[in-house]
Amino acid sequence: MDLVEISPKAKPPVCKIIDYKKFLYEQKKREKALKSKATKVTIKEIRFGPQTDEHDYEFKKKHAIKFLQDGAKLKAFVFFKGRSIIFKEQGQILLLKLAQELEDYGKVEQLPKLEGKRMIMFIAPKKVK
Repeated sequence: MDLVEISPKAKPPVCKIIDYKKFLYEQKKREKALKSKATKVTIKEIRFGPQTDEHDYEFKKKHAIKFLQDGAKLKAFVFFKGRSIIFKEQGQILLLKLAQELEDYGKVEQLPKLEGKRMIMFIAPKKVK
């Protein structure tokens, strides 16, 4: 048996006589249980080109809807290859159009922002009631 200080900031400090190894084991067990109950956020990515065709756009939008309904965050980005960086406006229009069409399923966390050769936008799922 060991004398274990439970609450050192209390006046007077609180101590218990317990088996220290058992105390550590139970503390780890509690932390593990809390960790397993924590929500895990999954991020799904959808990649577009600046001149993505309408059919490809609709196909990817359908997948985006499925991801948001499953409760995953969505990271939609337009990847600019080579000289296609001159079509920045087209990429931004494409992402804003996607955000507008997915309004019923999720809300925009971050508006389209250019980072290097990618224009990235995040959409979080709406809470299911």
